[in-house]
Amino acid sequence: MHPNAVMLAVVLLWNLMLPFISAQNEPKINASDQTILSAESTSKPVTLQCNLTTAQTPHKESFWMKNGQEITNTRTEQRNTVYRIAKPRADDSGEYMCVYTFDMAPNANATIEVKAKPDITGHKRSENKNEGENAMLYCKSVGYPHPTWTWRKVDGTSYTDIDNSTGRFFITNRDNYTELNIINLDINKDPGKYECNATNMIGNTAETTILRVRSNLAPLWPFLGVLAEIIILVVIIVVYEKRKTPDDIIDDDEPVGPMKTNSTNNHKDKNIRQRNTK
Repeated sequence: MHPNAVMLAVVLLWNLMLPFISAQNEPKINASDQTILSAESTSKPVTLQCNLTTAQTPHKESFWMKNGQEITNTRTEQRNTVYRIAKPRADDSGEYMCVYTFDMAPNANATIEVKAKPDITGHKRSENKNEGENAMLYCKSVGYPHPTWTWRKVDGTSYTDIDNSTGRFFITNRDNYTELNIINLDINKDPGKYECNATNMIGNTAETTILRVRSNLAPLWPFLGVLAEIIILVVIIVVYEKRKTPDDIIDDDEPVGPMKTNSTNNHKDKNIRQRNTK
């Protein structure tokens, strides 16, 4: 057989055997099963555990991560590592990972999922806008896996699903956050209750926002109220003046003070003549 053919056969055989050899040399980690948080279990502590059972080279240390971020104060040199959640809540759910580091080999890890139904932690209770303006409603949640978001308008016992097909409603979803934008508000169609709903494989939850749409004349209402008060006051004054009795009106031709009588004038003339004779 030609030497080049032998070499080629060896290379091909090595490539075929390499995944098997690598798998045999990879560290083995026994990890806890997934955990599902429920309303009944939130008061019970949750313990996540990993145990490095097999490794070709000595490990250096281990630590824990949640959703891709290292959890502080979890580094240890023990092969058996534990992470405890004392009072688990929906925001404690997520993807946890125990990571083992080695001096002479790549890191090894195992993933443990902690699941919980969505819990909406933020939303607008109400939104007040003028007709023709744009409105933005939002909801954000905690819980894992990330929920599927839906919006609908609630009218009593019935509701209307909302999507991006109307040309005025636009929904944006990303992980634990959703946003509903309504453009060019219609005072007759758009006011009402809007509900955001978050659903994952564990459960669902919903919250409602009340949207109020005011007329464009709404900013003028305070001014119109003052103007109406002034008009009413003027009308009252005019009516009062017109209903006055004739005795209440002073005639310009009449003297204001008391008239002097002729007897008074004669008395003064007599006094003047007496002084002159003396």
